[in-house]
This record gives sequence, structure tokens and C-alpha cells, in this order.
Amino acid sequence: MPLGAHKAALFGVAGVSTGDVVLLSTQTASDSSSLDFTSGITSTYGEYIFKFYNINPATNGAHFTWQANATDSTSYDETITSTFFIAWHNEADGETSLAYQASYDQAQGTAYQTLSHLNGNGADESSAGELHLFNPASTTYVKQFYSRVNNLYYSDYSMDNYSAGYINTTTAIDDIQFKMSSGNFDGTIKMWGVK
Repeated sequence: MPLGAHKAALFGVAGVSTGDVVLLSTQTASDSSSLDFTSGITSTYGEYIFKFYNINPATNGAHFTWQANATDSTSYDETITSTFFIAWHNEADGETSLAYQASYDQAQGTAYQTLSHLNGNGADESSAGELHLFNPASTTYVKQFYSRVNNLYYSDYSMDNYSAGYINTTTAIDDIQFKMSSGNFDGTIKMWGVK
């Protein structure tokens, strides 16, 4: 696929399909407790990309998180093993760092996986980024994922959040839920399929 066509597919308008990347769904939260993607995750696509735009929590310092359901499950508590690290720089130019964050990883845990942590809830504060989930319909392999999300930390830091891991099930995954660790949120999430 030519680079221009690939970009058009990834960043075009709803319903646009160019080559192997297709925009499948757009959901917008408005003081919502969660956004749930409960259709469209099938064996048609080998990769799903969720892109986040202007995710703004109602609760200052809340984490933006996600979890999954295997087929016929409704509890959003699949077993995850993950890793998490952060690069940051504050507005005062007084602190920069890159560090592993053990408090946001999981080792065979069933909690919601953090995408960005300690998000500010100011009117001009938000997070943005993406989650890649690979081959969720497989009934042979565990489900690999990685994410990169930048957020405005609640005390005026730019936080570059990285997570990666796998959902430890060979049952197909067909639902994904996004929510804050506390309170509601605003923002838009788009789901793309990649063949």
C-alpha cells in the first residue's frame, strides 16, 4: 500500500476504506462511565487499532484503562500479563525521566490495564494515543497488545505512557471496554481493522 493511501485509511473520515485498513467504529463519551466496543471484533482482521482523542476525566488524577471479554463473557476480567513504563517532563523544565512503573503492570491479573495514569481533569487537559490488539479472534494463541498514550498529568507534566503484554486466553476476544479508574469521562475512541 502506498504511504499516502495508508495515511488516508488511518486518518480519514468514517466509512473510508483504503487498502487493508478500515475504520470500523467511532464512539464519543460525554460524561460517560465507559465506552464499550461489543461488535466488529472478528476474524476478519488480524489487528485492531483503537485511537483515543481528547480523553478528559471528570475525576482529577484518574487512570485511563481498558479490559476485554472472551466470547460469551460479560465481566471484563480477562487474565493479563503486562509491562508499563513512562517518560515525563514537567512544564517548569525541572524534571525529566524515563522509568519502569511496576504499580501499573500486571502478572496474571484481572484488573483493568492502565493506558495513561493520573490524568488531569482541567478543561484544557486530556490524553491521546492508541492501543494495538493482535489477532483477538484466535483460538490458538494468547492475544498480544501494546499501547502508547500521552497525557497531561494532573500536576502539569507531559507523560508518555507505554504498555505491552498479552491477554492470557486462547478463547476469542470479542468485546473491549474503556473507562476511567474513577468517575466518568469525555472523549472519542475510533476502532480500526487491519487485514
